[in-house]
Amino acid sequence: MVATLAFIFAGLAALLHVYIFYMESIAWRRPAIWKRFGVESQDAADITRPMAYNQGFYNLFLAIGAGLGILLFSFGSPDGEIAGRTLVLFSLGSMVAAALVLMTSGLKYLRAALIQGTLPLIGFVLTLFA
Repeated sequence: MVATLAFIFAGLAALLHVYIFYMESIAWRRPAIWKRFGVESQDAADITRPMAYNQGFYNLFLAIGAGLGILLFSFGSPDGEIAGRTLVLFSLGSMVAAALVLMTSGLKYLRAALIQGTLPLIGFVLTLFA
């Protein structure tokens, strides 16, 4: 039961990070997207586009790591379970660490950091006990 809950939260965290990838790497040129990230003008969005593009792929890679870890844990041998748990913990831990770093950027980023970090934190803790 704990493993199921852990991987539900890990999966939700992965899906959230795929969505962040979409916003940063694919949809960044849309004003509704870059405004969500606190960018104030089209010129600033154009300047920050390469950085957002790169950052989006970081989010995608973390999501892939969590997803692959869930698959290895769920369908693998005992060695696959160990590798899967390790990969899930690393991916979710990185998501939580990134959220903590975002918090250091100022109070205006607190909400975004909580959105980015809550699901992986819950998944991380549950995975420890799965």
